[in-house]
Amino acid sequence: MSERALFLRAFLAHPRRVGAVLPTSGRAVSDMLDMAPLAQAELVVELGAGTGSHTAAVLSRLGPQARLVAFEIDPTLAEALRSKLADARLQVVTGSAEAVEEVLAGQRPDVVVSALPFTSLPAGTGRLILERTARVLAPEGVLLVLQYSPLIVRELSRLFARLDRRVCLLNVPPAFLYACREPLTTNEPSPDAAS
Repeated sequence: MSERALFLRAFLAHPRRVGAVLPTSGRAVSDMLDMAPLAQAELVVELGAGTGSHTAAVLSRLGPQARLVAFEIDPTLAEALRSKLADARLQVVTGSAEAVEEVLAGQRPDVVVSALPFTSLPAGTGRLILERTARVLAPEGVLLVLQYSPLIVRELSRLFARLDRRVCLLNVPPAFLYACREPLTTNEPSPDAAS
């Protein structure tokens, strides 16, 4: 099945969880990844890998010893991603990004990449994922966020001292890109992270 057909099928099954009818354009992915020093990263985490439009681009920028942990909640998309990208640096986790603290078990990513549709996720889920991500991020780390609405800015500003912003008009719909730095949270795991 083609990447677009897989993506559309996932969208039709769970529109709020997928958040878009088409995968992100190559231009939006490139513009987003340009906002972080991926070539120097040792550990990168991707939240919501989908069909791999970001995953392949991240891998192409990583060094040979780097690792990419990609979360994808849809089992069909996760399996397709494993088949499509046979790379020893890639670990695909079939599950929710809510488990980021548990899966990383104390490891601190240099970069986190997310195209999760935070504004359409069930109430509280997006906030929880962002809070846990801010806690696990390395002190000098960067959270890259792609959204189709600027409504996420308030939440990102609550969790990070510095936000750099761009808009990619060469995407359908236009994509809002954020590079979030200097987490304002403690690095203590949430009480239910281990459950």
